Amino acid sequence: MNAVVAAVGIMLILSLCRIHVVVSLIIGAVAGGLISGLSLDETIAAFNNGLGGGATVALSYATLGAFAVAIGKSGLAHALADRALAIVGRQDSAGGSSTAIKFMMIGLLLAIAISSQNVLPIHIAFIPLVVPPLLYVMARLKLDRRLVACVLTFGLITPYMFLPIGFGGIYLHEILLAKIETNGVSVEGLHVMQAMALPALGMLIGLLIAVFFSYRGEREYDLSVIESTERVDIRYTKWTLIMALAAIVVAFVVQLTLDSMILGALAGFVLFNVSGVVKWKEADDLFTEGMKMLAMIGFIMIAASGFAEVMRETGDIRSLVESSVGAIGDSQALAALLMLVVGLLITMGIGSSFSTIPIIAAIYVPLALQLGFSPLAIIALVGTAGALGDAGSPASDSTLGPTAGLNADGQHNHIWDTVVPTFLHYNLPLLVFGWIAAMVL
Repeated sequence: MNAVVAAVGIMLILSLCRIHVVVSLIIGAVAGGLISGLSLDETIAAFNNGLGGGATVALSYATLGAFAVAIGKSGLAHALADRALAIVGRQDSAGGSSTAIKFMMIGLLLAIAISSQNVLPIHIAFIPLVVPPLLYVMARLKLDRRLVACVLTFGLITPYMFLPIGFGGIYLHEILLAKIETNGVSVEGLHVMQAMALPALGMLIGLLIAVFFSYRGEREYDLSVIESTERVDIRYTKWTLIMALAAIVVAFVVQLTLDSMILGALAGFVLFNVSGVVKWKEADDLFTEGMKMLAMIGFIMIAASGFAEVMRETGDIRSLVESSVGAIGDSQALAALLMLVVGLLITMGIGSSFSTIPIIAAIYVPLALQLGFSPLAIIALVGTAGALGDAGSPASDSTLGPTAGLNADGQHNHIWDTVVPTFLHYNLPLLVFGWIAAMVL
């Protein structure tokens, strides 16, 4: 059996059985290494070598967590939640429907999630900042958190795979087009948005299904639990709200100037200290609290890097791709389908679309050229194969981020309330529309 398929399968099965993702990743990595013929010592050495690859991301999320707690201290998110709660209260007293408020909240979260990839590229850092204070309002509205998870994941993935700005500029231009050109296809004059339009449409259809069909019903949550964890009275003034907005701008400018999320978050945190929003004597405790808030994501990303390194060390990623190539023959339709499925498997295991493209492009591009795919079809094929699996992977920050916010009160399960819904609503449509794009372009 191919070691990559076995390792990813074991990791997913254990995760679905509610075994912690970090434990599942470690067991899956060890099993994959042993199945490939590596010794236990070689497998552990490869896993340890890969851990450093996730360290920068983990530290970034830790400092972003501290920054998020400082913003929470300013009362900005609670001011938003209080405003939403007041609207809900007026609606209840008037006996009106809460549907409009639900859609307003969904639209707001979607807009923020999309902006976090392009306009203000802070990725998932906004989620533990904005979502927890809104949990009480969501529970009052009986809003299904699985729907919110789908909305947030859509906003975290679709912009980078379609819009060539922010993280999309990195994914589409610096990785996708660069690797395709490196492997023999001229991309001069090609419009990447045209190539990725159909896959992005698949993501949009998945979102609409989640909003209007799958999770449109009401779901009960324990209000008393939320009140004890999130409905903490936080005093805020005009000054603290202004300084919160200023800190966000400073963090944004520093991040763009120095290309470092770590320094951007630290700059924002320091401004909170200097302005007095966060007292100097409280700074140490607040920073520690923020680091703990996103520590789980950091550890999972570190473990995922170790898992990915073991998969690369086995050599079975290449053999998996090559074995799929051997089964294709001259069929374009079968070739496109198998390429997408293999991309799904690799990204589900690694948890990063950005890391999948370099692995698959070296083999997919020459094969696609041989089978007569057009340059636009090749872009759509490789770009979709990379993005497949980002939604629905237990180790992806696109699923870990929503869980970090929605599970602040312990009433949202990472696997069954985030991973499974996003897998069903995004990977399946993306598979279909990515295949159609490869066939028609």
